[in-house]
Amino acid sequence: MLRTIGRRLLLLIPTLLGLTILLFFWVRALPGGPAVALLGEKATPEEVARINELYGFDRPLYEQYVTWLSRLLQGDFGNSIQTGRPVLEEFARRFPATVELSIAAMIIAVGIGVPLGYWAARRHNTWGDHTAVTLSLVGITIPVFFLAFILKYVFAVQLGWLPSDGRQNPRIDATHYTNFYVLDGLMTGEFDAAWDAIVHLILPAIALGTIPLAIIVRITRASVLEVQNADYVRTGMAKGISTGTLRNRFIMRNSLLPVITTIGLQTGLLISGAVLTETVFAFPGIGAFLARAIFTRDFPVLQGFILFIAVLYALINLLVDVSYGIIDPRVRVQ
Repeated sequence: MLRTIGRRLLLLIPTLLGLTILLFFWVRALPGGPAVALLGEKATPEEVARINELYGFDRPLYEQYVTWLSRLLQGDFGNSIQTGRPVLEEFARRFPATVELSIAAMIIAVGIGVPLGYWAARRHNTWGDHTAVTLSLVGITIPVFFLAFILKYVFAVQLGWLPSDGRQNPRIDATHYTNFYVLDGLMTGEFDAAWDAIVHLILPAIALGTIPLAIIVRITRASVLEVQNADYVRTGMAKGISTGTLRNRFIMRNSLLPVITTIGLQTGLLISGAVLTETVFAFPGIGAFLARAIFTRDFPVLQGFILFIAVLYALINLLVDVSYGIIDPRVRVQ
């Protein structure tokens, strides 16, 4: 297992190197540029040239790439053109918000998706099964931004049950050590602040977790259907093994591999796909900041944030592969 992990980490190096090349030239292929975004479309050529010279955008592309890569290897991701602060500092300020939102969305998706998928499989070809499949199709087809607007309009604007934006009520004097607002509230005993942070997470987490929930329902249902019709399950039933043992040790455990793969992939997609949700709910995470960076052509932020997300996505996939060996001993043998 350790050899496999080491091999995967070594393979990550050329992958990230190739990503830096694609990422660097992709952001510079965007129409416009940082100078135009900063100065506006009426900026004179002299002003544009001055900004390009200031940030080094007037140099040859290969020279810009080599300079950026050398700084990257030293842990210097540059400074944001929007704020002037280091990219690492901006990422550290906003990353906890996105992680908190993604965890909340995945708790909803897994907490509802796995039991619902199992329940639908156990009632195959009944009205309950058909209802679960239909709802999962609806969940996949509804765009995230559209669902986010609907949830915000109904539960925040019309009913007033939940807050419409932000991470926490600004009138709450909360202590933040880690920038994970729920965790900080629990650590400091400020339970009102922790609860307020949870309340602010509900609507964006539901909007963000709907598509993963629908996918997990379908994958869980298909996997359970395949396993519960296997020969060893029928043999166990014939031997009189209890229903609980069959469900926990035979059906669910052997159904988990594709489900865990889906959960791992969807977790990575949640972190990288929170742009629309965070924008609609004015949630101050990396998604909202990344969206502004696209409009302002903030090259250092785009390059740094996307590279961070790629590394995180690769590590999540590695954790999923490691979990295979824990769940299924046959994987460890292979």
